[in-house]
Amino acid sequence: MTPPDVHMLTGPYVLNALPEDERIGFERHLADCSSCSAEVAELREAANKLGTAVAAPPPPALRSRVLAEIATTRQLPPLVREPEPAPVDELAHRRYSRRSVFGLAAAALAVAGAGGIAVDQYRDSQRLERQNQELAALLSQPDARTARSDVAGGGQATVVMSPSQDRAIVLLHGLAKLPDGKTYQLWLQDRSEAMHSAGIAAPEDSKLIQGGITDKIALGITVENTPGVDAPTQAPAALVRMA
Repeated sequence: MTPPDVHMLTGPYVLNALPEDERIGFERHLADCSSCSAEVAELREAANKLGTAVAAPPPPALRSRVLAEIATTRQLPPLVREPEPAPVDELAHRRYSRRSVFGLAAAALAVAGAGGIAVDQYRDSQRLERQNQELAALLSQPDARTARSDVAGGGQATVVMSPSQDRAIVLLHGLAKLPDGKTYQLWLQDRSEAMHSAGIAAPEDSKLIQGGITDKIALGITVENTPGVDAPTQAPAALVRMA
C-alpha cells in the first residue's frame, strides 16, 4: 500500500537521500504518478542549473600581454642602507623611477584584468554553490513542494517552498530581457489578495525568500520601474499558486 506522504518524497529522492527500500518503493510510485514525475524533473533541472558554475574564458591575448610586460619591466633592487651613499644625478634618478613605475603599473593593470576575471568567476562559483546549498536544504524538508507557472512574454517561474521553515526559493528561467530602467519585481499574495513585495530579480535568477510565506497563497511577478515600487502598478505577468 502506498504511504499517504509518498508525494512528499520528491525532494529527498532528487538529493539521493532516501534509504534503498524507500527509493525502490518511490520509483515504483513514480511509474504511476505523473504529478510526482513532473515534480522530480523540475527539481532536477533546478538543481542542475544551480550546480553549474558560470565561467568566462580570459581574452586570448591577455597571457601574452602580461608576460610581455613582465619581461620588459625592470624590478627594483632591495633597499640597502648605505653608510655614505654616493651622489646620484637627480634627473637620471627621476627618469629611472618614472620609467619603472609606468612599466610596473602597466603590468599591474594587465594582471589586474586577469585577476578581475578570476575573481568574477570565483564569485559566480561561490554564489551558485551557496544557492545550490540553499535549494538542497529546502528540498530536504519533509513538507517541501514546488509550483510553477509560465510568464507572460516568455519564460517560467518555479517556486520551491517549505511552509514549516517559512522559506521559499524562486527560480526564474528564460524571462525576456527588459529595457533600461525596468526590472522584474516579486510579490507574495495573501488570502485577501493584497500584494507584498519580495524584492526584485533578473530574467535568469534565483531568489531566497526568508519568512512571510506561510500565510501566502501565490507568488506574483510584475515589470516595474527600477528600483522597484511599494505596490504593483500592473497585473502580474505570472501568478504562481502556492496554496
